[in-house]
Amino acid sequence: MSLVDDARFAMPANESAADVPTSETELTELAGLDDFTDEIDAVEAVDTDEADDVEPAEPTVTFADLGLHDDVVRALAKRGVTTPFPIQAATIPDALAGKDVLGRGRTGSGKTLSFGLPLLTRIAGAEGRTKPKHPRGLILVPTRELAMQVADALEPFGSVLGLKLKVVCGGTSMSNQIYALERGVDVLVATPGRLRDLINRNTAKLDEVMVTVLDEADQMADMGFLPEVTEILDKVPSGGQSLLFSATLENEIDSLVKRYLKNPVTHEVDAAQGAVTTMSHHILVVKPKDKAPITNAIAARKGRTIIFVRTQMGADRVAEQLIEAGVKADALHGGMTQGARTRVLGDFKDGYLNVVVATDVAARGIHVDDIDLVLNVDPAGDHKDYLHRSGRTARAGRSGAVVTLVLPHQRRGVFRLMEDAGVDASRHILDHAFDAEVARITGARSLVEVQA
Repeated sequence: MSLVDDARFAMPANESAADVPTSETELTELAGLDDFTDEIDAVEAVDTDEADDVEPAEPTVTFADLGLHDDVVRALAKRGVTTPFPIQAATIPDALAGKDVLGRGRTGSGKTLSFGLPLLTRIAGAEGRTKPKHPRGLILVPTRELAMQVADALEPFGSVLGLKLKVVCGGTSMSNQIYALERGVDVLVATPGRLRDLINRNTAKLDEVMVTVLDEADQMADMGFLPEVTEILDKVPSGGQSLLFSATLENEIDSLVKRYLKNPVTHEVDAAQGAVTTMSHHILVVKPKDKAPITNAIAARKGRTIIFVRTQMGADRVAEQLIEAGVKADALHGGMTQGARTRVLGDFKDGYLNVVVATDVAARGIHVDDIDLVLNVDPAGDHKDYLHRSGRTARAGRSGAVVTLVLPHQRRGVFRLMEDAGVDASRHILDHAFDAEVARITGARSLVEVQA
């Protein structure tokens, strides 16, 4: 049964909340499955003689080839992880050699292991023991959720090396963090504000930090954290190693690099500017009255979807709208307590929720590898926000689609935004939300390709 024909998604005439595509066929096309099938057919059509002429592929690099500690390699293998992503293969050897590293890669390209595994290996191999209040590794991240996810990703490998990791962030018990620091923490995963507070209380000292990582540096700049970041980095010994990872290297980030990194080795893999071939982008121009039913239909699809809106009130409103339509959804925004945000993220990861409706700031902490659709119910404010939103899908080598709903008067602005983002998006006008032709979405009369 088509989603379009399902009475559950019929909305009152005066409803004007949010919206999405209108059929399973439509969603299949938006997810790029038709194109994928065409590619498979093309590969199968290659004749045997031509295939015989293809040069053999180069040997696959494994984590065991990169110089990591044997215990780390074994821990990876137990989790079925043996082959590094490109940015991991590129950066890990340089990081293990003690070089400063500047990594430019989009969110979801595998950066956590790129900096985390060398950091843990180098600290485990260093002489001496970690003193109370004096961590030897520091990872700075922009959000609480990202801090927790980075720590969760690295803790198993720190454990096999006998290293203690601790998350230091707002919204959680400071006394618990102080207690852990006083007992001795090898690696701190911290947000800038909370770490600065602990430094000011004399409960965290950075004068023995060997390796410093700035993860998602561009997001820290966008969120206004650079004053705290520079204040923290000024307390780290100048002879240590610095690794900075960012999707973009503009203005303030470039200043950080020049000030704190020494002759960094630069690696650029899967850069943010439209280089992700596993991600497809689509603009749907819709009428105001059709926006809510389209949103409901897309949200009712199988798989995980993240929906972006501009405001906290908008997130609550759209989430309520989806719940009333029978969709397992919830909101995520800065107006919620940390406990509530953690619960929503946990439910999303565990499959109890299919949809999270988020604002830009809250969604910076969403790092889930199997989100295959991002729906912009409200267009992004600028191209950087668009790229950050898009980075929630097509992570870790997977495919994904980004769909932006656009009202007629928003068209020009969104088209310019896509150009600034370096994104080639398909453009469609939907004449009717529940037209039978729209259900087919491919070449139907009610789907008009917009000329560039």
